[in-house]
Formats: sequence, C-alpha cells, structure tokens
Amino acid sequence: MSLHEFLIAMPKVELHVHLEGAVPPATLLKLAARNGIDLPARTVEEVRRWFAFRDFPHFVEIYLLISRCLQSTDDIELVALEFLRDQAAQQIRHTEFTYTPYTHLIQKGLSIADQHAALNRARRQAEREYGVTCRMIFDIAREVSPEAGLKTAEAMVALWSTPDHGLAALGLGGYEVGHPADKFAAAFALARAAGIPLILHAGETDGPASIRAALAQGAVRLGHGVRCYDEPALVAELRDRAIPLEVCPSSNVCLGVVPSLAQHPLPRLLADGLTVTLNSDDPPFFDTTLTQEYLRCADAFGFGAEVFVELVATAVRVSRLPEADKARLLADIHTETAALRRQYGV
Repeated sequence: MSLHEFLIAMPKVELHVHLEGAVPPATLLKLAARNGIDLPARTVEEVRRWFAFRDFPHFVEIYLLISRCLQSTDDIELVALEFLRDQAAQQIRHTEFTYTPYTHLIQKGLSIADQHAALNRARRQAEREYGVTCRMIFDIAREVSPEAGLKTAEAMVALWSTPDHGLAALGLGGYEVGHPADKFAAAFALARAAGIPLILHAGETDGPASIRAALAQGAVRLGHGVRCYDEPALVAELRDRAIPLEVCPSSNVCLGVVPSLAQHPLPRLLADGLTVTLNSDDPPFFDTTLTQEYLRCADAFGFGAEVFVELVATAVRVSRLPEADKARLLADIHTETAALRRQYGV
C-alpha cells in the first residue's frame, strides 16, 4: 500500500515518549542478567507477555522493575543510545523524551547530575552517528512528595545554566487522580523563575480539572489532554490558546482512556482546530512504535498523507528546539516529504 510505504519512509518528530518505558525486551533481559535482577520473564517473548497491559498498578510495577535494571550511569547511557538509534531507524529526526531521574536517585543513589551527564553523552553520540537530535524532559512522578519534586526542580535549575545541557523542560507524569499539579507548585515556581518551561501530563487518567490545574501552573504543552471533551469550554480554551497536546492513541486504548482506537478523539481534535502531535508514549508496553501509530491512525481514520505531514510540521513548531533549528528542520522535512509523496503517489 503506497500510503503505508510513505508513512514508513517519511521523516518524523516525536515529543512524548518515556525513556524507561521504551527499553526493548532484549535490552531489558541483558541489563537484568548483567545486574543480577530477577525478572518474571526469561525470554523476549515472555517479556512481551509480561508487558501486556493489565491496569495502571501493573504499569507501575513494570516501570519500577525496569528502573531497577538500570544500575549505573553506563546502563543509562546504553539505554538512551539504543533508544535514539531505534528512533533514527524509524526516520525520526528529533525526539523529546521524558525521563524520571528521582527514581534512580532513590533506588541506587545515582546523582541527577551524573544521570544527566550519561544521557548527554548518548545524545551527542546519537546526533553524530545517527543524525537524530533530542532534548530531555526531566519529570516528577505525581506519586512522590512535594519535597521530592522540589529536588528534581533544584537539580534542573543547576543544570539549566550549564552549556549544551540538552534539556527541554520540567515535566510531570504518573497517576493524576489524587495528585493534582498544584501539589508541586513550589517546584514549578522554581523552574519558571529560572526560565525552564513546564510540559505536564494531564487529561489522561483524570478529566478537565487536571488539565486546568496544569495550565494554572504554567504548562506550555500537555501530555495527552484528550479528556478535554468532558468540558466544551476547555476545548475552546485549548484551541484559542494553541496549547499543544501530545496525543498517544494506542496508550489511551490500553489504559482504558478510550474504549477503542475507532472511538479515539484524534480526528475530532484535528477537526476542531486544536494543536496536536502524534506519539507512542511507552512503545513496548503498548505494542507500538511511532511508525505503528501512524499506520494504525491511517487505517482507523482514513487520514491521507497531508494529515501526517501537518502532524510532523506541528511537532517541529511546538518542539523546544531553538527557532533557527526549527526552521532548518522544517525546510529539510518539507523537501524530503515532497519527494517521498511524488515517489509513492500520495
């Protein structure tokens, strides 16, 4: 199918993907064996079955065990480099990935500065060897204490002033219910004062109140946001303010945010003029990749090539790249995409 071939080959940008949630089964097994971590799986196929999503507590269980498999900064660097290599293989030219440094600080005592250095080494190597650029979003898990969130923000402020830090924003992830964004108001205020943008998950496992709380803290981009349709006035506000939504369809289906892909609000979000990007979230957990998200949405919604071209362009525009880099990337993508559309007749 020519459209599928085009979508596989086209240059892409991804803004919502968790590094710890993107570790492939084979790499996880290698790290577990190296570090003496007992997993409830022994083969790649068994890991895939273990990953098969049951509920949010199961998701957290997997996430924490994966994090324990990363015992050193060398492990973190390896995972990041392999991730960026795989992104490049999907023709992803720029990635902004989310990473939770406090988890590794409390699990293994790895300082946030040392974790950042390892990630930055991988970032620079991937750009040299694979031609993929990236920026890092260090996030706070909603389940931790406000004091723990403040530690992440303090570390980010210190790193933000260093040259070539590769950081994009301070983030917020985890289970929304019972953990409103204002729980971390002090951390977010510290980040804002230092000029650090806020990119917060909201409107996934909770509704409009969570989205409004994230906006009140100064979020410039929202992870998910698809529960906005529970309140029509909020949809209009998101549209009028051009707040970007990082939409992750397969993740939403697996988490029960929507009943099925066919019932996902993505087409409605686009038709209503909201600012939307398409993303994979935690690819192995949800049996997907960014390319698979493109293919599934093409089949489910009948989108043509022009929809995906605009989704990529939007992702570039709302990325945290400097404006000059955005302009260069947009020009390169436009040239390459136009040639691919002629090649595949789409």
